[in-house]
Formats: sequence, C-alpha cells, structure tokens
Amino acid sequence: MRDLTVRFLAWVLGACTPHPHGRHRLGATPATLRITPAPPRFTDLLDGSASLLVRPYVLDPAEWRRQRERRRTLHLATFGIDVGPDWIHGVRVSAR
Repeated sequence: MRDLTVRFLAWVLGACTPHPHGRHRLGATPATLRITPAPPRFTDLLDGSASLLVRPYVLDPAEWRRQRERRRTLHLATFGIDVGPDWIHGVRVSAR
C-alpha cells in the first residue's frame, strides 16, 4: 500500500512540474559592486562634563514628599476618609 502511494505521488509530481531538459547552468554573474560606507557624520567626541545629567524619574525631597502625601490622601479616600487640604480658596475648611 505504501509503495502504491509513493508511486502515485511521484506520478502526480512528475505530471504537475516541468522537467528540465539538457544542462542547466547559471549564466555569467556580473561582478559585485562594492559600495564604500558613508563617512561618519560626527567625528568629534562629546564632552560629558559640558551637559548636566538629567534624570526625570528622580525626585527631589520636596516633590517626593508632595507625591507621597497625595498618594496617601488618595489611598485613604478609597476608605471614605477625607484628609484633604485645610485651606481652600483662602477659607479654612475642617473635614474632621
């Protein structure tokens, strides 16, 4: 059974695909073009001490404190505890 299947597939492939006749060799290939790489745009070295190192993800202590207070306020608000500002528009507001 297996031999019959192999013969059938060979016959189908032979009928569906063209048969090359004679010798088939690759023709003459043109010489490859060698392209020289472009010169670098920047040749000067950068001076690292001339620019300030900026890390936007690093907060100074005052910003860190404000952000922590805001997060604490929002966290307590989820439990229904209001610890908002004491002064709103110049008027003392007491939430306690």
